[in-house]
Amino acid sequence: MEQFWNDTAAFLTLDRCLEITGFLIGLLYLYWEYHADPRMWFANIAMPTVSFWVYYRAGLYADFAMNCYYFVMAVYGYLAWTLGFRRRRRGGGLPVRHIGVRRALGALAAGAVVYALLAYWLVEWTDSNVPWWDAFTTAMSIVATWMLARKYLEQWWAWIAVDAVCVGLYIYKDRPFYAVLYAIYTVIALFGYAKWRRIMAAQSAPLP
Repeated sequence: MEQFWNDTAAFLTLDRCLEITGFLIGLLYLYWEYHADPRMWFANIAMPTVSFWVYYRAGLYADFAMNCYYFVMAVYGYLAWTLGFRRRRRGGGLPVRHIGVRRALGALAAGAVVYALLAYWLVEWTDSNVPWWDAFTTAMSIVATWMLARKYLEQWWAWIAVDAVCVGLYIYKDRPFYAVLYAIYTVIALFGYAKWRRIMAAQSAPLP
């Protein structure tokens, strides 16, 4: 029994406890995102707070810096989803919609620039041993979070790319709970795309 408690204490370090907490918040966030529920943005505020330490200790410095962006975008996203800004639908709020070719190309170009800058910074100024993949997930997450805040349907495809790469990163970095979380994200993102398509079709349907 004593050996059991010693092994448990060795496993449940501060890093691991924060990782488990982030895992649980991430599941709640994913459930709300799947249902296009504005409450997901509250989870998106809590996740960066927990993840700061996890990412820093894992040497994922770009992901660490990204959490500041996530926090700001969570506030913006909640306001956009609930107030709708200029694109209100009946009943209030922002509708699910397609991003359009022009905005998609602009988002890809912005993502490419951010990727190049982040990769340079990680290679030249940090001790990261995964600079190119860290830069990719961070740059793509910046684009995907903006797309999510604007409620574009295609944000799911961006997250599928991010989540799939993150699974490998977290396995490599010995973050098993985050690896499992992002594996779940990857699968649910496929279903989320179909769910949002149905939501968008329902928005377009004439009222009875």
